[in-house]
Amino acid sequence: MLILNKTAGVFFKPSKRKLYDFLRSFNFHPGKVFLHKLVLGIETSCDDTAAAVVDETGNVLGEAIHSQTEVHLKTGGIIPPVAQQLHRENIQRIVQEALSLSKVSPSELSAIATTIKPGLALSLGVGLSFSLQLVDQFKKPFIPIHHMEAHALTIRLTNKVEFPFLVLLISGGHCLLALVRGVSDFLLLGKSLDIAPGDMLDKVARRLSLIKHPECSTMSGGKAIEHLAKQGNKLHFDFKPPMQRAKNCDFSFSGLQHVIDKTIMQKEIEEGIEKGQILSSAADIAAAVQHTIACHIAKRTHRAILFCKQRNLLSQSNAVLVVSGGVASNLYIRKALEIITDATQCTLLCPPPRLCTDNGVMIAWNGVERLRAGLGILYDTEGIRYEPKCPLGVDISKEVGDAAIKVPRLKMKI
Repeated sequence: MLILNKTAGVFFKPSKRKLYDFLRSFNFHPGKVFLHKLVLGIETSCDDTAAAVVDETGNVLGEAIHSQTEVHLKTGGIIPPVAQQLHRENIQRIVQEALSLSKVSPSELSAIATTIKPGLALSLGVGLSFSLQLVDQFKKPFIPIHHMEAHALTIRLTNKVEFPFLVLLISGGHCLLALVRGVSDFLLLGKSLDIAPGDMLDKVARRLSLIKHPECSTMSGGKAIEHLAKQGNKLHFDFKPPMQRAKNCDFSFSGLQHVIDKTIMQKEIEEGIEKGQILSSAADIAAAVQHTIACHIAKRTHRAILFCKQRNLLSQSNAVLVVSGGVASNLYIRKALEIITDATQCTLLCPPPRLCTDNGVMIAWNGVERLRAGLGILYDTEGIRYEPKCPLGVDISKEVGDAAIKVPRLKMKI
């Protein structure tokens, strides 16, 4: 019996009857031969239950996902026990769908890869438990996956990208800059010192009550801000990008959020409305917030590129910046980053939007990458634990700060 961290809560274990029914549901193909190695990827680190089967050439044979967004929109944020229960209710069906669509039975898999770090403890536990059941039943190798490593490597599934490259991961739970030197070889250049940009966008959207806006009622906070910002004037509010004097690659968003909250409160007083009603200036605030976040992210990324080139960690002429994570689908932020890559002779690459957010494909592909490299493949899962908090790679952010690189001022005409 596995002993997990105390944060694990109840370690989810499907009943033997359910597992038996699950296994019986597959059509086995005795004469069928797969030419390539096949990996099943399972993702439950936050609020999406996802699974996919990918072969070693990058073909996605089958995938399925269950999003909890609608449920969490109603509660105003992710409640971990609720997310855990929804994962429990859906994981078997989602894995079954992915395998059925791929026409692959569990016995034909080369390995099973699952996110075990970082993420919500209760959510990670569901995916790990279910995966270990399959691993034990079919005697398959298990590949534990770091969620951020999977995001970083997704671009190698969709584009021909060689190591090294710079990656910016921006989402609701994460914000970091890292140099990717190999499948599991990362140098961390900077990270958020407090909250993630996606989290901040969600909080601002909630504070503006955008769920009550007729055009934004079914959108996540980040999507609502991006949508409304198109109708607003960013110059009507002057929010200053954070950490302007800190010559490093770290990020900060909580101070900015506090300033925005105070501004919204002041506007409510001026307009004579109560908290929970929509301000007439909501679109202008959304536009100013989005612009300020974009400028902050762009400047830190600009410094990271200059640092890597100065230290010959990236090619001088054909360096690549990969941007992934849920916030990477924000086109305004992407355009701000294009200004940076154009100025530094870099190529900007982003996975397609559906692979920027959490998904099973990126986990399976990370498993393929590790399988090919012979890294982190477990044949004995005794003592395997999930880790709600886990840094990525070797942290050289102090070295970046000590270099104190001054970033040239660029006109952010977006």
